[in-house]
Amino acid sequence: MVYNMKTHLEFPMANMIEVQIDSVRVHLMTPNRLVVLKQINEDRYLPIWVGVYEAEAITVALQEVEVSRPLTHDLLKNVFNAFNAHITRIEIVKLESDTYFGAIIADVNGKEVRIDSRSSDAIALSVRAHVPILVHASVMDAASIVPEQDLPEGEITPQKSEPAPLSKEGAERLSVFENFLDKLEFDKPDENKPEDDSSDKPKKPKKK
Repeated sequence: MVYNMKTHLEFPMANMIEVQIDSVRVHLMTPNRLVVLKQINEDRYLPIWVGVYEAEAITVALQEVEVSRPLTHDLLKNVFNAFNAHITRIEIVKLESDTYFGAIIADVNGKEVRIDSRSSDAIALSVRAHVPILVHASVMDAASIVPEQDLPEGEITPQKSEPAPLSKEGAERLSVFENFLDKLEFDKPDENKPEDDSSDKPKKPKKK
């Protein structure tokens, strides 16, 4: 589904926050994957659950692993280029029922078009196209995590006002995320794995 720049999915740029990929993490006991986005110039993080295939697609691009044949997101980027459509940015515009809604924004002959996308696919494409990732401020406010800073040894904890209470949904999300982080390891490439792990072996992604 294609949207032009007048659709309801467009937001003023002032409401968008630029982030970068901080890490792709894997749960050792389950197939779950987590992409952690970090706000530029701020110590604020947005965790997004993604499928195994999408996590691998993002990791392959981040590590600049060469494959003999284009993977799905490489193919998608090539299709954009073939039709003279230049990807300018990707956006994560909404969070609803724990599902993130993304959009791919491209310039086609001077006209901006918006393509509805899963956030994981949009992120995988942004790494390949080297374009910014923007998150709507309402999404960051609802789902981002601000880690507590460790105080130097011996320093007295300063008095501070009580934080505003979390909503029930926010408290549940924070609790799940903190418990999950206790069992996380960074996703690392398998040195014994051949570089071209392409489509000869179909993989069934775990969709959000």
